[in-house]
Amino acid sequence: MTDQNQDEDERAFFDRADSFIRLANDHCDGVEAGRVSASFMFALARFNAFVCAGTCKSADEMKGDRKRALDYFTAQFRKMLGDNFDDYVEHFDQYTSPDPTPDDPGSNGDAGEASE
Repeated sequence: MTDQNQDEDERAFFDRADSFIRLANDHCDGVEAGRVSASFMFALARFNAFVCAGTCKSADEMKGDRKRALDYFTAQFRKMLGDNFDDYVEHFDQYTSPDPTPDDPGSNGDAGEASE
């Protein structure tokens, strides 16, 4: 893969993530963020089960892959949550500012956008 293709793939990755974050923020209108988070996690778990099913030829094969899939998705989520948690700690005042500014993820009370 060339550097340009890798950059384009990375940008597409963050564009998709940003679109999901914007959707979650939209769902926060009149609903506690924790409830939206729970719905979002359920939807992601459901989608990931669908992705796993698409790689298997039978229910038995999928059943045999359960531990590997759970380990993989759990490890990935733990790493991503840790990275984003640390980012929020480092930029807490900026991200939680009540004054919206275009360059501040999380300003104006939303979850912000994914950063590279």
